[in-house]
Amino acid sequence: MEREKFSSRLGFILISAGCAIGLGNVWRFPYIVGQYGGAAFVLIYLAFLAMMGVPIMAMEFAVGRASRKSAARSFHILEPKNTKWHWYSWGAMAGNYLLMMFYTTVGGWMLAYVFKMFSGQFTGLSADGVGAVFSQLLEEPVPMTMWMLIITIIGFAVCSFGLQNGVERITKVMMICLLILMGVLVIRSVTLEGASEGLKFYLIPNFKNLVYNSEGDMILGETVYAAMSQAFFTLSLGIGAMAIFGSYIGKDRSLTGEAVSISLLDTFVALTAGLIIFPACFAFGVNPGQGVGLVFITLPNIFNQMPMGNLWGGLFFIFMTFAALSTVIGVFENILSFAMDLGWSRKKAILVNGVALLLLSMPCVLGFNVWSGITFPHIGNIQDLEDFLVSNNLLPLGSLIYLLFCTSKRGWGWDNFIAEADSGQGLKFPRWARFYVTYILPLIILIIFVIGYKQKFFA
Repeated sequence: MEREKFSSRLGFILISAGCAIGLGNVWRFPYIVGQYGGAAFVLIYLAFLAMMGVPIMAMEFAVGRASRKSAARSFHILEPKNTKWHWYSWGAMAGNYLLMMFYTTVGGWMLAYVFKMFSGQFTGLSADGVGAVFSQLLEEPVPMTMWMLIITIIGFAVCSFGLQNGVERITKVMMICLLILMGVLVIRSVTLEGASEGLKFYLIPNFKNLVYNSEGDMILGETVYAAMSQAFFTLSLGIGAMAIFGSYIGKDRSLTGEAVSISLLDTFVALTAGLIIFPACFAFGVNPGQGVGLVFITLPNIFNQMPMGNLWGGLFFIFMTFAALSTVIGVFENILSFAMDLGWSRKKAILVNGVALLLLSMPCVLGFNVWSGITFPHIGNIQDLEDFLVSNNLLPLGSLIYLLFCTSKRGWGWDNFIAEADSGQGLKFPRWARFYVTYILPLIILIIFVIGYKQKFFA
């Protein structure tokens, strides 16, 4: 069966960026920036993004394009004889399933908030009242299941039309709508009275904030690690989510240039989300470093205080839903490709995986209500466990495997990687970076892995 291909370079860039652009950009990024001092933190984050994200993304693309397969088969095709790199195929596939086992639930929350905002359910509520609405959503398994089901069905429905007619066409429209919505919301936020203080916090670096928090405690090491881990995890590297899109493109463009373009678009969305959130927080006297509750509790309370707040809040959560769906569709396509690379038709892959993911997503849904008593020491509930397995294990270790596979003499090797990455027009992978990606970058990834475990179990 002939390999499907994107109809245009724009489609490849928007879909790859859409897979990377998700709740990590528009949910996690703003509150981490708020916790760790604003603009100075952003500068460190951008440095780590360039140092880690771009090289590993180029390597994933290269493995995908050279093999013309998903992570289920790419290592089998490219690895030298009598080596075992293909064992990681199971880890990559597990990473995609685990990610969607909780991501569809969180995407469902975003969609639920669209309807709650437009229907005025938050109107007149205090911050405690908004928090009670969110708590009620989590405590009711039937509505939680319904919202998760809708997100899952939308994702597979888009994929059912194929790569060009479904995934590419719908994601293009959704990404353009997402960018337009962001522009409208930025204009609304920065024109609020008092928004200038939020812009100063976000755009003018104060390096003292990197070293000490508001209580005067030294946090420099914690800040650097937070920037490093956010830069690493925002692009969803290490589980073959990018390699699949590499397998769908031709050799007319170099892969380093494409990785830079996608990373820039991903970063633009994250930075623009901050332009929406921080001016609004400062305009209404809200602490922007309030953690995960910033989106679901703090922001609805802010919209309540705005003229036409239901409209602006509804548009904001449409934007958040598009961000979630762009990742869901991209990862669903990757999951389907695993089955299709093993000989299944797209229709069979959708039916089997659709049922499987609906069932696999239920523990996360029930973990907030019926199974809320099930917890794991130092980790938390079922969703926390699934997130931990992906974020603290499969993403860093998977990225390390792709890195070593492309640089090691016992793997695919540097020469093969460079030949593939530099094929076509555009930015070439710098030859001077060979020592860095072979010896230094693996150490950085191991440091991220070890510190992540230290913070989780020994803090």
